[in-house]
Amino acid sequence: MAPITPPAPNEAYLKKIFLHHLTRIYNGKRFLQERTSSLFDLASFKALELAIGEFGGDVKNQIERMETIYKLIGETPSPEVCNPIKTIIKDEFCLDDGQDIPLLNDLDIMLYLQILEHINITSYRMLIMIAKLLKYIEVTQLLTENFDESADNDKLFTLIAKEYITKD
Repeated sequence: MAPITPPAPNEAYLKKIFLHHLTRIYNGKRFLQERTSSLFDLASFKALELAIGEFGGDVKNQIERMETIYKLIGETPSPEVCNPIKTIIKDEFCLDDGQDIPLLNDLDIMLYLQILEHINITSYRMLIMIAKLLKYIEVTQLLTENFDESADNDKLFTLIAKEYITKD
């Protein structure tokens, strides 16, 4: 049997998909914002502390942009139903298990923050595609800014990890 290609969704359905994904990432970012300071406290490497501080500022900016997006499209964030970001962050990435090697804690923090940024990058990419289909020009720009910040944070944590574990 040949695979069936579904028809392109209509505008109302696209908006429903858009809101679903926007709400998931919005609620995930809000949850993450509440926990960024505790991640900062767990970091032992100065460069990582600075990066987490920058990351926290970016999370705040992204939340504000998403709140603007909701206003631009005449919607409000819906209550959290399922939050995959929350599941990943739950219990501070299991960093409270008495790890006595600071390098391991710091690398775990970077690993999990990069996992989150990869989720964000993928989500923003999908939201941008849908926003373009819906002709949400301002929304597309705001999502692109969020995408760029997440990609930059991913690169930053990669550079810090490299600095931490190599001599290059």
